[in-house]
Amino acid sequence: MNNEKEKMLSGQMYDPNDSELIALRVRAHGLCAEYNATPETDTEKRSSILKELLGGIGEGAYIQGPVMIDFGCFTSFGERSYANFNLTILDTCPVTIGKDVFIGPNVSLLTAMHPLRWQERNTFYREDGVLTDHEYGKPIVIGDNCWLAGSVTVCPGVTIGAGSVIGAGSVVTRDIPPGSLAFGNPCRAVRKID
Repeated sequence: MNNEKEKMLSGQMYDPNDSELIALRVRAHGLCAEYNATPETDTEKRSSILKELLGGIGEGAYIQGPVMIDFGCFTSFGERSYANFNLTILDTCPVTIGKDVFIGPNVSLLTAMHPLRWQERNTFYREDGVLTDHEYGKPIVIGDNCWLAGSVTVCPGVTIGAGSVIGAGSVVTRDIPPGSLAFGNPCRAVRKID
């Protein structure tokens, strides 16, 4: 039988209050707090924190901060990718950010999902007395050379094709084809980028 982390990463329903998952979140939240408190002039320390926090970070990638990432170890940034202020990543499933990606301020990448029916979503007490709930997730992929403008929200299971631009304030609920200009709520591809 799969443990809770394996269930989570494969998109199955899992218990978020599993002790291994709690430890991973506490570690990531502490590293985010340390990163956010480190002056941007201390590039060596900030780089070291990101290497410890993330599952992978390419050469020349930069995160402005503040940043809040749920696990970190399930997120990777490609070479020369950049994220502006207030990046939020809920990486209950893998988040893959390609090379040369620009991420504007206040962007949220959210892989986490909850059941729609309240009977399955509400919190409950496990046999050991711990209050928990049921959650699951779907991975997010952002292709190379994309630009996500300010306040974009990317929902679970979305792939944004390489070279696409997502307009400010968009809520991306479905895949965006490569080389597209897309915007809106819900976000839709409006034309190819020539």
